Amino acid sequence: MDDTLLRPTPGNADGHEHVTSRPPTPARRRSLATLIRAFRVLFGRRWRTFLRADELSPLLFGAVIGVVAGLGVLAVNGLVQVLHEVVFAIGAGERLSAQLVIDPYRAVLAPTIGGLMVGALTVAVRRWRKRDAVDPIEANALYGGRMSIIDSLLLTLGTILSSGSGASVGLEAGYTQAASGFASRLGRSFRLRRADLRTLVGCGAAAAIAAAFNAPLAGAFYAFELVLGAYSVATLAPVVIAALVANIVHEAVVKTPPLPMQGSLGFAATDYGVFIAMGFIAGGVGIALMKTATAIETGMHRTGIPRWGRPAVGGLLVGLLALYSPAVLGAGHGGMHHYFATDYTASTLALLLLAKVLAASLSVGSGFRGGLFFTSLFAGVLFGGLAGGLYIQLAPDLASDRLVYVLVGMGSFAAAVIGAPFTMTFLVLEATGDLSMTSGVLVAVVATTMLVRRTFGYSFSTWRLHLRGETIRSALDVGWARDLTVVKLMRREARTANATMTVAAFRKRFPIGSSERVFLLDDAGRYAGFVLVPELHAPDNDAAAETTTVRHFRQAPASFLTPRQTIDKVLEAFETAEIETLPVVDDATSLRVLGYVTEAYALKRYSQELERRRREYSGER
Repeated sequence: MDDTLLRPTPGNADGHEHVTSRPPTPARRRSLATLIRAFRVLFGRRWRTFLRADELSPLLFGAVIGVVAGLGVLAVNGLVQVLHEVVFAIGAGERLSAQLVIDPYRAVLAPTIGGLMVGALTVAVRRWRKRDAVDPIEANALYGGRMSIIDSLLLTLGTILSSGSGASVGLEAGYTQAASGFASRLGRSFRLRRADLRTLVGCGAAAAIAAAFNAPLAGAFYAFELVLGAYSVATLAPVVIAALVANIVHEAVVKTPPLPMQGSLGFAATDYGVFIAMGFIAGGVGIALMKTATAIETGMHRTGIPRWGRPAVGGLLVGLLALYSPAVLGAGHGGMHHYFATDYTASTLALLLLAKVLAASLSVGSGFRGGLFFTSLFAGVLFGGLAGGLYIQLAPDLASDRLVYVLVGMGSFAAAVIGAPFTMTFLVLEATGDLSMTSGVLVAVVATTMLVRRTFGYSFSTWRLHLRGETIRSALDVGWARDLTVVKLMRREARTANATMTVAAFRKRFPIGSSERVFLLDDAGRYAGFVLVPELHAPDNDAAAETTTVRHFRQAPASFLTPRQTIDKVLEAFETAEIETLPVVDDATSLRVLGYVTEAYALKRYSQELERRRREYSGER
């Protein structure tokens, strides 16, 4: 060792030499920096390659998303519970919707003031972020899984304020938005492929629902049915891992109370008819809820109430309903458990069901942020108790236990609103642990789903997107078709000629073999049709070549494409025009020719994209 690196420090009281290190020279600093950069390049590149290409990497991503989602659900639940305890002066750990009596002033003022806060937040966010937040279903259907983490957190904040002030909305919108937004941002950080990014968004939604309900199977199927739009082997493992990890994280901190049941339930074969009838009725009430929310939103807009004031008006009306029963406040966690275990008269349940549906419609329609998952489950418990109580009175010798019908009502009503039959079936199974109920609930939710799809066609999530002008009905990836526009299909070397040119002049400018077709322009430079070069060189046209203009031979003067048209519109245009090539113009007014698209190439690109989507769904790399 170089002895200059060790030197005594003078004036030491103990007489010992203290070792001091000499500062590194600039050359050594450069060498160290070069070594660090080389390490990052070598191992960082391998790490990114593993995360982007290895089949095990989605499991790692799913586990990370599960941890974050589980902690996120804990945080959101904790914040909302604190708000309920402070704002409504309820006991620590008590549920708002389980209260039988509440301070009437707080019941009315809290959602009204909360509505003002939500309205102010909505206006401020809209001025800052010029577009609505993209939810997981929309992201996976249209944008290849791309979501904004900032928009997601702002929406989650709005959900916390809405539910915390007593609006009749569920927290699942905040859970799934935040978790899916984080998952999307995580995937984009590693530049994952479109299919992998969509899977991660599904992992976020699955993890959030699993943690919220202590139901990993229901969480996984929520992702498959609503957020991914389909089940595939490639997505199974990461989605299930995310749901399981989130559930474990949540349950390690807070135990979700199970539904109060005593023993296993059973039912007779004759009950299947009752279940089907309940499914159809639940579907009708669910459709009424969604349409009522839309009607209230339209009415608020027509009254001229400013956007920031609409949630306050809705909150005031919800507060007045809370004077009848505090159960209409909040998402309904506590109320669901209370009314599940307690038998009430048919009139009480009917009035409370009506009040809850109206409160939920007012909350959503007036602009409070949140979902209807929890709310629909609570309303389903009320509906099931009402239907079961009436059936027991009508046919006491044939009817089964009241809880059988409560569970069927809970699953079928939620399936009508949310649109996920298997999710609701597994949710009931995991909430009760009673396998015997699975077939009964499944029959009811199938009946509900058939009715809603046949007569309405949307779930709550896709219905809201429909009102915004979107046409999607599920999360199936149709965004790739929207991305495949005319700009990406067209060739730019379009040859043009003036429509007033004579055939003879045209022949000199465009000899045989120089081009297959030429696009014609009028004197203002606008598209005026096209001509085929071989046709104008035909011997039959020799006699009048000096006097006849090429306009005489033009085809399809009104058929053209514009740059932003998507592949489906392109193929439709080819089928309508019945020609093999269409020009591309800048717009329908100026008609300036930019290029052209051939039908053969459009079909080829469409087939390639379809094959790529097939490989993604099947898990082929």
